[in-house]
Amino acid sequence: MTRAIVMLACGLTALGLAGCDNKPVASGPPLPVVTVSKPLQERITEWDEYTGRFVAVSTVEVRARVSGFIESMHFKDGQIVKQGDLLFIIDQRPYKLAVDQAQAEVGRTQAKLDIANLDLERATPLVRNQTVTEREFDTRKSTQRDALAAMESAQASLKTAQLNLEWTEVRAPIAGRISDRRVDPGNLITGGQSGATLLTTIVSVDPIHFVFDGSEADFIRYLRLAQTGARQSSRDAANPVAVRLADETDFKHEGKMDFVDNAVNAKSGTIRGRAIFDNKDGLLTPGFFGRMRLYGGDHEALLLPDGAIASDQSNKIVLTVADDGTVGVKRVTIGPLVRGLRVIRTGLDANDRVVIEGLPRARPGQKVKPEEGKIEGAVAQAAPIRPSRAAPATAQ
Repeated sequence: MTRAIVMLACGLTALGLAGCDNKPVASGPPLPVVTVSKPLQERITEWDEYTGRFVAVSTVEVRARVSGFIESMHFKDGQIVKQGDLLFIIDQRPYKLAVDQAQAEVGRTQAKLDIANLDLERATPLVRNQTVTEREFDTRKSTQRDALAAMESAQASLKTAQLNLEWTEVRAPIAGRISDRRVDPGNLITGGQSGATLLTTIVSVDPIHFVFDGSEADFIRYLRLAQTGARQSSRDAANPVAVRLADETDFKHEGKMDFVDNAVNAKSGTIRGRAIFDNKDGLLTPGFFGRMRLYGGDHEALLLPDGAIASDQSNKIVLTVADDGTVGVKRVTIGPLVRGLRVIRTGLDANDRVVIEGLPRARPGQKVKPEEGKIEGAVAQAAPIRPSRAAPATAQ
């Protein structure tokens, strides 16, 4: 009986083991799901953005050319003035006296010249019949020339005195907005070419410049585009620009390029550029901060949403998915936003399937379950302002 029990136990054990072999094998966790899409490929008008400030086309420090007491002031602090407007009057009395004295000196030298001319005229026929010696005739001729020179010198002194009198009226050398007065009437000021007292300053208003710095990489790209004929250099053409102020969201103020510097700054690796804007309403003020966009040319471009672009230290990367679901990494160079999408300059192919959603769930080298998505621009692209090919660059 014991033998039968042992055999039964063995049979049950074998049956149990056979039953275990028929159980299903446990599978791993499901693959993470991500949304992928090929980059949007379109022909775009590219605008490059830069930060800069407005500066006046002309800035003048108003100083007097003659010294004296300020007698009166003829402007209101901060007002708009025209070229030639009267600003200050310096005490004119000593300069009027100098003019009178110079006029008297001209009269005196004119009288001497008249006598010298008469003496020379009388001596001319006499020297022929030897009534007057050659020496006497030469002396009278020399006296006449000396009197003529004295008269010309007196006339020059009179013009100087009249000019000094004119300079007692300090007038606006340019049109623009004037600053506040730095000297009140009644004060003694110093005039002249050096050490002259600063009276006020004037800055021109219309037009106005916008100055910015562009990177060396952008400058090289512009040169390459100019070589291929895709975009004219801003040195040769007035490429269009637009600026928005600190409180604006749209680029409302339109202008054009009018200057690019002749060298790249060795310390900063940037090159200075300048645009010019009409400013008839006077809104654009020297010193205003602004964000400017510059026409960068028309070309075919690959576009991705910013959410599909990650950062790896100082590099920008995107994650791609191969046909077998394996996640890969590509280092890219990015450009500006166009229609709400980021321009991808280098590093990506038009047929790459890029992870556009679920980026945190994708790991390089691992497999994912890709689902096809679609990339669409967030906003409509504004009609580009294209530069005129016929018009030459503005020279300022």
